Amino acid sequence: MSIFKKLGWYFKAEWKTYLFGLLGLLITALLAVIPPRMIGVIVDLIHSHQLTVKLLITDLLILLAAALGQYGARYMWRTAIWGAAAKLEKTLRQRLFNHYMGMDQTFYQKYRTGDLMARATNDLQAIQRVAGGGILQFADSIITGGTTLIAMMMLVNWRLTLIAVLPFPLLAIMAYYLGQKINVAFRDSQAAFSRLNNKAQESISGVKVIKSLGQEREDIADFNQQVDQTIEVNRRVNRLDALFDPITTVIIALAYVVTIVMGGSLVVSHVITIGNLVSFITYLSMMIWPIFAVGMLFNTMERGNASYDRVMHLINEKSQVIDQTQGRSERPAGDLTFNVVDFHYPEDPQVALKNVNFTIPAGKTLGIVGRVGAGKTTIMRLLLRQFERYQGQISYGGTNILDYQLDGYLPAIGYVPQDSFLFSESVRDNIAFARPDASDEEVEAAVADADLSDQIQHFENGYDTLVGEEGVSLSGGQRQRVAIARVLLIKPELLILDDALSAVDAETESQILANLHRERAGKTTIIAAHRLSSVMQADEIIVMDHGTVAERGNHDQLMAQDGWYRQMFERQELEMRVRGADGEE
Repeated sequence: MSIFKKLGWYFKAEWKTYLFGLLGLLITALLAVIPPRMIGVIVDLIHSHQLTVKLLITDLLILLAAALGQYGARYMWRTAIWGAAAKLEKTLRQRLFNHYMGMDQTFYQKYRTGDLMARATNDLQAIQRVAGGGILQFADSIITGGTTLIAMMMLVNWRLTLIAVLPFPLLAIMAYYLGQKINVAFRDSQAAFSRLNNKAQESISGVKVIKSLGQEREDIADFNQQVDQTIEVNRRVNRLDALFDPITTVIIALAYVVTIVMGGSLVVSHVITIGNLVSFITYLSMMIWPIFAVGMLFNTMERGNASYDRVMHLINEKSQVIDQTQGRSERPAGDLTFNVVDFHYPEDPQVALKNVNFTIPAGKTLGIVGRVGAGKTTIMRLLLRQFERYQGQISYGGTNILDYQLDGYLPAIGYVPQDSFLFSESVRDNIAFARPDASDEEVEAAVADADLSDQIQHFENGYDTLVGEEGVSLSGGQRQRVAIARVLLIKPELLILDDALSAVDAETESQILANLHRERAGKTTIIAAHRLSSVMQADEIIVMDHGTVAERGNHDQLMAQDGWYRQMFERQELEMRVRGADGEE
């Protein structure tokens, strides 16, 4: 019964709805007592040769009235109980989705997408069944079972009733014992489903890589293995689940045997009439649902309990990024000062950044270069407040960025990573995602700045061309330029390009940078890149190495230092000349 306690907050909020539903169940149960009694009366009248047309019509009208009353009462409890259950699922689904939207990078590194999807689907459905079917099974087993027992005792014979229900306590023992085992088995089942969901999601997302490497058979074999494992786990759940009905059937059969033996002897001894026995057997058949409901109730509760714990475990996860609801709400602007003394990623002892400091005056451009893993993207993540636990301070416009409300701070930043996510919508919808109210002229202007206009004109449907899932129908350079156009449309105070020009050629890169320099006059820009031509025109360039600043200065100053920057620049220049010579040949 612990799941009912856990859902007590919802039952308290919807007590009027559930009370209305329980009233419908009570009326249904009370009206259900009438037909068996009337059948018994008719049998006695037939047996005593006293049945007349008038009596038969009267009895039939009573049966019809009871049936119509039950129809209305059933409508009452169905709309109330199932409606409340659907509302609970909606409430939890919205709560879980909002929680997903508010969680930080650490959360998504800890949980895989398939697991999160499984908890938002299968687990929520199991909880919904508790608030619907579980309440029905619990209340109806008491109400229908109770009213039927009272009718059997008062309208037939109380001694026969007590004897007939003697096998019923066995059901409670069986349900308790199997319920505990089903709880454990169902947890394993849901975990197996999450793993299978993860596998399917990753295989579908990475199908191009799988095919290009010729790993279709191996991936299918791995998928089939996980399917077999999931089936095996579910078989244990089904075996335990399947024990409920046979045991319940045996208990009911024992009750029927007792009824026939004892009831027959009472009829022979004229303690009850044959009509009473018919009514009693009919009432006993009505006890089948409450008995089954008890068995189903334990099953529903254990499944719901396991699922509720899984969902609440996610909801209770706390984001390490704290939104200052009382913080500054205005859009930040001005100089950007980055001073981080020390930063480690959560649960990683290795230093990610150490004594990194720089200041970008408003309207200037900073270039960040370095080897892979040197700390370039880490700087971007801290600027985007994806992680907030570090020693030092980052200030924007003279205010610590942690003192801004996220809804005021983040919209001022336009971030374009190397691999930007595109939705399965049109080119226009992807670009206008951050500003759905943007006019066609504004969208086209942003596209022009991203140097993508000519290519879009050659698309089959122009701006209405569907890009496919994650932009699969576009080239890498086209995806990057769509992402740049999307960010430029919001006119950010701070533009961050995190190796966002890596998939375009040198000529296109030069054109995009020239457009940005012209259109973003007076706005701050950060460009992180492996190709040094991307940062040549930056006002300042910092060279990162193992989380620290190894060199700094503008292009001419760094070339004069004869360090990593100069060596890499000359190497890249040589590579470009070699490629150019090969092209001429």
